[in-house]
Amino acid sequence: MKKSMITALVAALFLPHMAMADSPFTSITKAWTYSHANTGVTSEISAYDSISNTIWVAGVVGVDVLNMSNGSLVQHIDTTSFGSINSIAINNGVAAFAIESSTKTNPGIVQLYNTTTRALTSGTNTITVGALPDMLTFTADGSKLLVANEGTPSTYGARIGSTIPRVFGAAAVDPAGSVSVIDMNTRTVAATAGLNGVAQSGSYIRTNTGMDFEPEYIAVNAAGTKAYVTLQEANAIGVLNLNTNQFDQVIGLGVKDFSLPGNTIDPSNNGTVNFVSANVKGFYMPDGIAAYQANGQDYLVMANEGDFREDDGDRSAASSVGATGDLTNLRVTNTDSSVGNLFAAGARSFSIRDANGNIVFDSGDFLDKKAAELGIYDDARSRDKGVEPEGVELFTINGRTIAAIGLERTLKSAVALYDVTDPTQASFIDMIVTDGDLAPEGIEAFTFNGLTYLSVTNETSNTTSLYNLTAVPEPETYAMLLAGLGLMGVSARRKANK
Repeated sequence: MKKSMITALVAALFLPHMAMADSPFTSITKAWTYSHANTGVTSEISAYDSISNTIWVAGVVGVDVLNMSNGSLVQHIDTTSFGSINSIAINNGVAAFAIESSTKTNPGIVQLYNTTTRALTSGTNTITVGALPDMLTFTADGSKLLVANEGTPSTYGARIGSTIPRVFGAAAVDPAGSVSVIDMNTRTVAATAGLNGVAQSGSYIRTNTGMDFEPEYIAVNAAGTKAYVTLQEANAIGVLNLNTNQFDQVIGLGVKDFSLPGNTIDPSNNGTVNFVSANVKGFYMPDGIAAYQANGQDYLVMANEGDFREDDGDRSAASSVGATGDLTNLRVTNTDSSVGNLFAAGARSFSIRDANGNIVFDSGDFLDKKAAELGIYDDARSRDKGVEPEGVELFTINGRTIAAIGLERTLKSAVALYDVTDPTQASFIDMIVTDGDLAPEGIEAFTFNGLTYLSVTNETSNTTSLYNLTAVPEPETYAMLLAGLGLMGVSARRKANK
């Protein structure tokens, strides 16, 4: 081999690492996109099955099973005869569907499917759970299936009086929010963990909205001993003890001060993007949550989307409590705000907290500003919740822990990637932005043949896209490659001297 060729190969090997020194990836490429227009599935949540190498995408009317390799449709599973499907989780060849009743205040069900036959499993395959099962997840060992029963009322209680902050009476029919703990060995509900009377800590827990605690999303710690459940509208998380199958506490998440440096917002949808320090506080109100360990401690990554009641009865323009100028149209919680004391829904960021709910990192105003820099910031959402971070997924690559944060309200589908290996020093890596996709709802990371992939389900565009994340070779790999090149060079010289 010529010396010039060896030199070129060495340069080629080192170039990606030098060009992306702060990134664990040499490239991020889209493998394929599938449109669910023909099946009617609303692309919301996906789960990967390693046994059949398929991606299962759930949304309202059913599940589309896609070939992971090329994105083709393997089968559509219609669930409309049972109700609306909200979520899916897969473990060891079993796919669990969370299906709400056609009358959403009635108990819902979980159905179990065999991922190879794509039919209901033999034996017990339908389990009754709480009202409006919204998300479900297996523990790491697969022994338990946890179901977040949101229990949203169909009609909220009436407003009491005319003053602001507003007060609402209880809804006539408001199913208790809960978490069903399903024993997968017996396929029965081992416990239904409720939140009534559970000890509370932290601050700014919202209990004044005319509804009870409504579990949204669940993350399980590495030891499988605790589950952390977002109670989005209440601005809190519930800590579920998986040894007792009961909630130990509800932790209030506090508020974010948008007047502080690094926490600026664009509060006005006037056609001009203008980030200002505003005399407003934001309830964190996380949607997606994921758990991981660092230095032997549990940490929680939360997407601080923000959410009002479904009927928006707890939402008003800030002008209704005297706000003027840029804050006039800002949407605030009328159950908490008063003149000169405004509270918005959402923190327009993602946070990392310890297991006690204390913040160790927050992305501040970076996500909104990055979207504006990339030309995908939707000014029409400025008065509401900005880019609305919603979904969270964690995965590891080359020993580093990466968080993928889906931004629901941008002009193109956007997923932010952060290195969160050190929870206190999380750093931005890249933003995946895709033409033709819009409003990422769910993110699923998995590995296949040693490669890392991200499946992103986009609710508004009704598409699912798969991305290939090519990792920077680890130092040991570089050493082996260089050693190989050295041997090739020796061989070339020997041949030349013959």
